[in-house]
Amino acid sequence: MFTITELTAREVLDSRGRPTVAARLVLDSGAVGATQVPSGASTGEHEAVERRDGDPARYGGAGVLQACHAIESEIGKALDDRSFRDLAELDKALIELDGTPDKARLGANALLAVSQAATCALAVAAGVPLHVYLSELIGVPARLPVPHFNVINGGAHAANALRLQEFMAAPVGAPSMAEALRCGAEVYAALRGLVVERFKTAGVGDEGGFAPDLTTPEEALELLVDAVVAAGYRPGRDVAFALDPAANGFFLGEGYDPGDGRVGTSDLIDRYARLIRAYPVRSIEDGLAETDRQGWRMLTAGLGAWVQIVGDDLLVTSPARIRAAARERLATAALIKPNQVGTVTETLAALAAAREAGWGAMISHRSGETADTFIADLAVAAGVGQIKSGAPARGERVAKYNRLVEIEATSGHGLPYGLPG
Repeated sequence: MFTITELTAREVLDSRGRPTVAARLVLDSGAVGATQVPSGASTGEHEAVERRDGDPARYGGAGVLQACHAIESEIGKALDDRSFRDLAELDKALIELDGTPDKARLGANALLAVSQAATCALAVAAGVPLHVYLSELIGVPARLPVPHFNVINGGAHAANALRLQEFMAAPVGAPSMAEALRCGAEVYAALRGLVVERFKTAGVGDEGGFAPDLTTPEEALELLVDAVVAAGYRPGRDVAFALDPAANGFFLGEGYDPGDGRVGTSDLIDRYARLIRAYPVRSIEDGLAETDRQGWRMLTAGLGAWVQIVGDDLLVTSPARIRAAARERLATAALIKPNQVGTVTETLAALAAAREAGWGAMISHRSGETADTFIADLAVAAGVGQIKSGAPARGERVAKYNRLVEIEATSGHGLPYGLPG
């Protein structure tokens, strides 16, 4: 049993200079937990809803003072002097207090801040690292994940003409987390040199990946192959690629425009097939719009035996949506973002739904991030073997990767590194 004796919140900035919520929580044991929640730019229609102030005189309406006030007033009063058996009971109380299916009344940013801060405090009270505490809740073997570094940005994350949003490099051949981080940093450095040489710029997008003047995915992947080779690694063997087209962003209602002309669903799937034959692509996330469910069935049936088909906007970390998509065979893996669903307990339920479906899962950051490292510990505890947190650059991105190296160095248990199986 535990009781929350102190709960405070404040408005801080995320990596895009927009406000987000930070919370600090104290338990009756004296254990303290603190966290900061992220915010997304490319969001699914069914995500839990952030609470924003809407005051145009502050941050263009994006302030979160109301969410912070809700934590310190309504949420704090509801939790005051109340004992909880465990995190699940606390999260249930938060969900019931909000009373809406999408967390819109109090705000998913407010609820997640309290839920994550409580999780951190409970780990402190238990005297174990956060990943160990989470692993005991999840009940699966822990594993250090392969980082998927977003090194070329497009779509909603950049101001270039590249419609596909993320091109990631994954050090699948690395023997350890530390070596994976070195590989990613060396590929990133080589890529920077090529971008400067060929495009006379080194500008980056929201997630730290370079944003040169590219148009087609083939151009981006050719550049990435050259960077891997220039860094002294072998494409496919040492470093595999992953794509997040974020197809909602170039869906036209009756077709898609991936940057070089309008195509139908079948044509776009054929384009992806050509990409995975030509380049070492291991994963495609949000390859189609979230409303194109028949297309998702076609994509999974056609390419699911060759690459991981990941749902993000389609699934929004919802256990119910994951189960429904699994029944319809719409994907083979789920992207997991705690702020899409609003509490830690619901995040763990989404991971459980993916496991029950025989799917993979990838833990993910958001485009508007902070230096908070909660998702790094979650990725280890969930044993999914995959995480994406942007480029191996910018403090809010490398904080997660550095935390994974710290876990590897201090775990004392010889945690395995790499993709499961």
